[in-house]
Amino acid sequence: MARTQSNMLPLGTIAPFFSLLNPLTNKYVTLVDAAGELGTVVMFLCNHCPFVKHVNDEIVRIANDYRVLGFGFVAISSNDVEKYPEDSPWLMRDTAHKYNYSFPYLYDESQEVAQAYNAACTPDFYLFDAALKLVYRGQLDDSRPGNGIPVNGRDFREALDNIFNNRKQNELQKPSLGCGIKWKESH
Repeated sequence: MARTQSNMLPLGTIAPFFSLLNPLTNKYVTLVDAAGELGTVVMFLCNHCPFVKHVNDEIVRIANDYRVLGFGFVAISSNDVEKYPEDSPWLMRDTAHKYNYSFPYLYDESQEVAQAYNAACTPDFYLFDAALKLVYRGQLDDSRPGNGIPVNGRDFREALDNIFNNRKQNELQKPSLGCGIKWKESH
C-alpha cells in the first residue's frame, strides 16, 4: 500500500471554486452550495483506498456532529477512473449509500479541482473559515490501518472546535497520509 503525505497547502489560501457533478443526484454542486456559515470542510476521498475505508465511519460522525453547528462538508473523488474503475461515479453512489454520507460526494473528472487544492492523497482534509480562508489542512488523527491507534478524529475535531469557539488554530498540523491520488497520464 503506497503511502503519500498531503502537500500542506499554505494556510490563509482562499478555497478554490468548483462546480462538480454529484453522481447521487446527477446535479452539480458548487463550493458556495457546500459552504457552511462557520466554516467549510473539503475532503478528497475515493472508494477503494484502505486509508479512506479506515476512517469513513469517523468522517460521517464528524460531519453529523458539526453540520448542525454551522459547518458545511463536501467530499471529492478525483482519481483516474479508467485505470481505477472501482472509483467510478456509479460506484461512488454505492459508497455514499453504504456509509450514509450526509454530504455531497462529487466527481472531479478533469482532476482540475484536486490540482487547484494541491491535493495529493486520499484522504486529504481541508478546513476553511467563514471567509473561505484555509485554517487547517492535514490528518484526521494519528490512526492508520494496522497501527492499533483508534480512529477518533482528534486533530480534525480540534480544528473544528477552534473555529466554533473562536480560538486560535494549533500551529502544529500533521499532514494526512494515504493513497496517492491516481492522476491521469496528462498530469
